[in-house]
Amino acid sequence: MNRLALLKQIGLNLLMMSVGGVICAVGINGIIIPNQFAAGGITGLAVLIQEISPRLEVGWVYILLNVPLFLMAIMAVGRRFFFYSLAGTAIFSLALLLVKIEIPVADQILAAILAGIVVGTGAGITLRSQGSAGGADILSVMLMKRFSIPLGSTLLALNLLVLALTALLFSLDAALYTLIQIYVAANLVNLVVTGFSQRKAVMIISPKWPEINKEILRDLRRGTTIIAAEGGYSGQTEKVLYAVVNFREIGPLKRMVRGIDPDAFVVVTDTLEVMNYRIGNEPHW
Repeated sequence: MNRLALLKQIGLNLLMMSVGGVICAVGINGIIIPNQFAAGGITGLAVLIQEISPRLEVGWVYILLNVPLFLMAIMAVGRRFFFYSLAGTAIFSLALLLVKIEIPVADQILAAILAGIVVGTGAGITLRSQGSAGGADILSVMLMKRFSIPLGSTLLALNLLVLALTALLFSLDAALYTLIQIYVAANLVNLVVTGFSQRKAVMIISPKWPEINKEILRDLRRGTTIIAAEGGYSGQTEKVLYAVVNFREIGPLKRMVRGIDPDAFVVVTDTLEVMNYRIGNEPHW
């Protein structure tokens, strides 16, 4: 990568982290804190500590809580992710200190849903860069790389402690509202990070497999694998076409198969990660 391309990539990553950090700060300072909810993960712990000691700023508490996570990140994930996450944490902490726009929502449930949408979108945009905003994001990325655990699932699991503390410090109602916010945010993170880049695995069983295979190779320009199989009932030898396509190609693929063989047996399944230079969507961390 030449210097100009590298500078553009760095600038784009910093821009995405800045936009994501500001959006998250709006959700936390504008909805979560005024309604006495707790955010998820490390941010939630920082908010709870700030409620116990109002003199402490959420931004500074968040920085202190991130120190041990960054020590793990540089060993488990890599230097690039470490330095980008360091920048992302600084940007997010600064946004927490400076961006304080209150968003009045009278209904608590609607406030929790809106907070989840705003915070989840901001966190997802940040994770679309080559770093994170620190906190639970670091642990989520480490588990994603090592065990292929979805980002949103890790964030949701880490919030059990936050929910318990919220129930003890505030009320059970506040904990339940927080659960709504956390659940919505976790799903938004997965949606924003994966989005339309999600890959689908397709298996097609049809006697007209040569024609279908030709169309996939020519029109969709996707590779296929031909698997030898045997019918469990008929005992006849069959061919199974296996291909991986992106989300937008599912519709054209099904229409094409239906046009060639309306009786074809087609199975479409979700994938978590696909590693390949042409069709892969392996996370970039």
